Amino acid sequence: MDFSAALPTFVVTLREGFEASLVVGIVLACLQKVEQTQLNRWVYQGIGGGIVASILVGLLLGGILQGVNAYQSPYTPVIKECLATLFGIIAVMMLSWMLIWMTQQGKHLKTEVEQSIQSTLMEKNGSGKGIFLLVFIAVLREGFETVLFIIAKFENSWKIPSVGATLGLTTAAILGFLLFRLGVKINIRLFFKVMGIFLLLVVGGLVLGVLKHLNLVVMFLAQLDPSFSQWCFLTGDSCILGPLVWDGSIILPDKTFPGIILKSLFGYRQTLYLGQIVVYLLFLLSVGTLYFRSLSTPAK
Repeated sequence: MDFSAALPTFVVTLREGFEASLVVGIVLACLQKVEQTQLNRWVYQGIGGGIVASILVGLLLGGILQGVNAYQSPYTPVIKECLATLFGIIAVMMLSWMLIWMTQQGKHLKTEVEQSIQSTLMEKNGSGKGIFLLVFIAVLREGFETVLFIIAKFENSWKIPSVGATLGLTTAAILGFLLFRLGVKINIRLFFKVMGIFLLLVVGGLVLGVLKHLNLVVMFLAQLDPSFSQWCFLTGDSCILGPLVWDGSIILPDKTFPGIILKSLFGYRQTLYLGQIVVYLLFLLSVGTLYFRSLSTPAK
């Protein structure tokens, strides 16, 4: 059984899950500080609610894809690839935005969460619900991004990626427990910096997958309607991706080690076309520049 598909989801859920763990840990610490630990149950309910909502979103999106696969029509392959392209674009945009935004926002995350808790506790009747909503949104946000990433990258099989996601979330929860309960020193800034670089490369691999799906959309349309053939620049496997630049089917195939690890983690393909390489480099250059710039920007 190939467990390489678990690696990218482990990286994504570890980083996203640790962000949620920080929010939860800060909320619990604030409640203990103001001697309002009776509200802890709202925190745990928010965690549970966010996890359940994330799973429901995953089941909904997965059900849509399964319904499309079961629908017998000449346009079924086109619709399937269109959905895969759409999910991939949304996942790339959300993960890229959260990578940059959370890097900057995390510098004053503790202050913002504490202020939210203080304003919530001032509402005597609705303080519990306010805490629930704060934690619920934090968990759901990270969970939704993870679910969308899994569906966009592994639309055919989710069992092994789900194992990686479970391990990532478990590790994130353990790190949060060590940090807030046992007082273990963790260099949070270094952690997010390293995981951010990994996430940047993982999302870059997702960009390559989006281009592959988009290429298949045009190819299927050209097969169904010859009028779409004018959209193709080349014949064969590459329709809109340009000429073949790299063929590593002998040197570094993507179905055996170590190519299969590079494919699962960073989106490596044993055949890469000019369009894929150009867009991939543009993505790393643009999003990577914004990410490293956000690292160097001092907190307000």
